[in-house]
Amino acid sequence: MVKIAPSILSADFSKLRDQIEIAEQAGADWLHLDVMDGHFVPNITFGPIMVEAVKKMTNLPLDVHLMIENPDDYIRGFRDAGADTITVHVEASRHLNRTLNEITKLGAQVGVALNPATPTAFLEQILNDVNLILVMTVNPGFGGQKFISFMVKKIRFVANLIKESGRDIYLEVDGGIDKLTTPTVVEAGANVLVSGSAIFGAADIAKALTEIKSSIPDPEIS
Repeated sequence: MVKIAPSILSADFSKLRDQIEIAEQAGADWLHLDVMDGHFVPNITFGPIMVEAVKKMTNLPLDVHLMIENPDDYIRGFRDAGADTITVHVEASRHLNRTLNEITKLGAQVGVALNPATPTAFLEQILNDVNLILVMTVNPGFGGQKFISFMVKKIRFVANLIKESGRDIYLEVDGGIDKLTTPTVVEAGANVLVSGSAIFGAADIAKALTEIKSSIPDPEIS
C-alpha cells in the first residue's frame, strides 16, 4: 500500500488546522514535517514546538524530516514533541549508527535520508538499523522544486537493496511529487510519497490529494 504524506512546509500556517483536517479527510496517511536550520540547508522552518502543536491537530502519524546539523542534539526534543518517525541525513550524521540507535531507543521509527548527489553505498551498513529510507528527488531546502528525473534510477536501486535485505523498510521520496511524477516513482519502488506544494499549494487541497492517490498505478493503489 502506497502512503501519501503531505508536507506542511507548503501549508498556509494561518489556516494550518483547517488544512490538515482537509488533507486528513481526503485520505492522507501521514503528515510530513520538514525541519530546516539554515545551516544544513539554506532555509529555516520550525522546531519541536511546531511538532507539538501539529500533534494536537491530528491523529495522523508525524513523519519528521530533520534537515539540520548535529541532529543528535535534537532527536529527543522532537520525539518528546510527538514525532512518530524521525529521519536524519546521512550527510549530517558523523556517527550514523549511533544516531539511528538513539532514535530506536526513544521509541520512534527510524529514517535515513540521502540527498540527490549522495551515493547509495552509505546505505549498505545501516539497512538493519532503519525502518525508512528517504530518497530526495530535489536538493533540499525549499518547496516547489522540479523533480530530478535521474533520481528514478536511484529509487530503483534502493528498492532492490531493500528487497535483498529481506526487511520491511519504507522507501520514501520527497521533492516534485505530484499526479504526474507519482506513477514513475511508484513503479520504481517508492511506497511513501511526500508532496507539499502539489497538495497544500493547490486551490483545492482535497482534490489535489485525491488526484495523486488516483494516479498511483495498480495494483499499488489502496
